[in-house]
Amino acid sequence: MDTSKFVLIIANKCKNFLLKIFPYEWLKKIKGKMIEKSLEELQIIEIQPFIRTLNADGINLVGNFKAETGLGQSCRLVADEIIASGISCSLYQYEQLGIMAEGQYGDYEEKVSSNLPHNINVLHINPHEIGLAFMQNHEKIWNGRYNIGFWLWELEEFPEQWTPCFHCVDEIWTPSEFITNAVRKKTSLPVVTIPYHIEASVKGNYNRSDFSLPDNQFLFLMMYDRTSMTKRKNPEGVIKAFKKAFKPNENVGLVIKINNCTETEIGCLKRDLAEYCNIYFLTEIMERDRVYGLIRCVDAVVSLHRAEGFGLVLAEAMYLGTPVIATNWSSNTEFMTSEIACMVDYQLVEIKEDIGLFKKGNYWAEPDIGHAAAYMRMLFESPVQCEILAGKAQKYIQKYLNMGRGTAIVRQRLKEIYKEDTL
Repeated sequence: MDTSKFVLIIANKCKNFLLKIFPYEWLKKIKGKMIEKSLEELQIIEIQPFIRTLNADGINLVGNFKAETGLGQSCRLVADEIIASGISCSLYQYEQLGIMAEGQYGDYEEKVSSNLPHNINVLHINPHEIGLAFMQNHEKIWNGRYNIGFWLWELEEFPEQWTPCFHCVDEIWTPSEFITNAVRKKTSLPVVTIPYHIEASVKGNYNRSDFSLPDNQFLFLMMYDRTSMTKRKNPEGVIKAFKKAFKPNENVGLVIKINNCTETEIGCLKRDLAEYCNIYFLTEIMERDRVYGLIRCVDAVVSLHRAEGFGLVLAEAMYLGTPVIATNWSSNTEFMTSEIACMVDYQLVEIKEDIGLFKKGNYWAEPDIGHAAAYMRMLFESPVQCEILAGKAQKYIQKYLNMGRGTAIVRQRLKEIYKEDTL
């Protein structure tokens, strides 16, 4: 463990330098080997059991609060729910290995601590990286505390190779029943669904010119982060549907927002759209308020994902009153129905080769491109239908994914952990 810990510390401190001198794919393979090794070592570790009186009651939330990714936004939403619950809490910044962009602590600055003062940890670190986190911080973070993993996953089967992670947590929280059901198949530990809340208000007065977008076109938006796995997010599917629905000279456009992208990836997408001049690529890392402003400025959001761990962009678009077209499979179906969104038909297909974390032999959705194209055409031709759909979705999401729902579950679960009637 000591040698591995030293290597990880050096890698973290030097990651920007390493990315300049070594190919990204090579570094990715090295990280993969480190993850495999760390998962093996998790099976033989010893963690001191939970003793409530060792630390003050409350929650230490451990995660990457600064990451400008879906995972970073998830961590911030969990922080908001814990803070709103009235439970004493502190935030511990966990530095991930990788190339993701990072912002600032912002409103969370006063809650950030390196002392971990509380007796419950919520470890917002996905299972494949739990081993790396443990190798760096196990005595400081884990020992003597009640450890809860907050995990996201996108397929119906939780990976067998991640089961050693159960050894270093006392229970698991997830944001959706889809993930909860996948995890429960592999463990007898408590697994609890803590749904996100959505409060995507826009503070700035944004218009299309702020994003160099035209005012006179009906605009569809798809957005994703390359670190979340491009094949899963399926931008090619959206492009195929757009090309099937519209001819190059029609008064309609497609906005493709990509975080942490490469020139190679953008080049591939542009080649698929060579005959279209109404495609707009946005690659800057935006603050959340600016992202929300972009979502409000377009006419519809499209996601032809093959799998979703939650679907935050979709929920945020619905909250903001922007119509959504999305694949009718995985976690997003817990807050989306055909009455409030355009739900695209799909077939479950076997994954034929390993694609990052998604291993061959598993299944995910292949959305129906023709069905998606028909929805795109319908929204383009019917402003009234857009308005009706957006209004229904906005009312539903504001009621269903509200702050009170999540905080009530958090408070109830802590009462059960502490074996008390009240907190």
